Amino acid sequence: MARNSPGIDAQCRQIIEDASAGRFSPVYLLMGDEPYYPELVCGAIEKHCIPEEDRDFNETVCYGSDVSAEQVITAARRYPMMSERQLVVVREAQMMKDIEDLAVYCREPLESTVLVLLFRRAALDKRKSLYKEISKHGTVVDSPAIRDYAIADWITSYYSGRGLRIDPGAAALLGESAGTDLSAIAAETDKLLRNLPEGTREVHVEDIEKNVGISRQFSIFELTKELSCKNAPMALEIAARIGNSARFNMPMAVSALHTHFYRILKYAAAGAGRGPVPPDIKARALAGVNPYFYREYDTAVRNYPLPAAMSAVSLLCEYDWLGKGGGGQSAAPGELLRELVAKLLAL
Repeated sequence: MARNSPGIDAQCRQIIEDASAGRFSPVYLLMGDEPYYPELVCGAIEKHCIPEEDRDFNETVCYGSDVSAEQVITAARRYPMMSERQLVVVREAQMMKDIEDLAVYCREPLESTVLVLLFRRAALDKRKSLYKEISKHGTVVDSPAIRDYAIADWITSYYSGRGLRIDPGAAALLGESAGTDLSAIAAETDKLLRNLPEGTREVHVEDIEKNVGISRQFSIFELTKELSCKNAPMALEIAARIGNSARFNMPMAVSALHTHFYRILKYAAAGAGRGPVPPDIKARALAGVNPYFYREYDTAVRNYPLPAAMSAVSLLCEYDWLGKGGGGQSAAPGELLRELVAKLLAL
């Protein structure tokens, strides 16, 4: 399975479609650092595998810390009672001490049993027998963590899959609010759609601000924009507001700023600021950036040419260390952010 969000999204949609149509693999291995997709697939299997009236006799749900491989195999080898199939779900399967012993069953799984091994923020060793047997005879969902720089693209794709279009600025703002927690993004989206007029097909920044409870005016998203154009008064005001917020997290703020300035650095290295940059080179230098934001980076690279961009990235690495308690510094996180922003503006 390719480790990228569009690929896993398509795979999981297909599994859910198959489950709703009554088509199942004999074994599912649902694992990875991001729990959203494994939980989504497991929920669909539990919903569609066994009719509700047959679940008392044909559905077994247990936890890895409470069962052995022998107990799981015994349950999986039972035949369904007055039903087409039975379901055995092992949640938090990474807690099973002898999980590799399930390879014996997965080598020849029963067609009348659907066995689900659901990992929680963990993965099975791909070099060992169990993974290889499930890969041959079942279905593996390996859900990678989404990087912060890729979250806006994931949100855009997720909304598209729900028949919605979201503005790039709105996707960036929602990503800033929810971080890389896909379940939180899905929950915020459900809340948003309940509050928008029926039939809404486009989501704008104003919708996110009003319904998700985050202000664009005082966000990291807006701070990077003001830093790009070196609007010192506004950048410093935003930094002060963000730093005084109860939810403020210095390492997360520095991470977002580092992503932004590292892109400026790559763009500057590609020759921006010294004449028009060919579209293909611009696209490579700004990989992961929606073209909607290209104009901002054109401005940023004029204000932070290559030496300044290099200094900015170095400065951000220093403040990442300080924000995590390095150097024994005692400044409050909000004070550190204001100091950092002032130094970035001075480059």
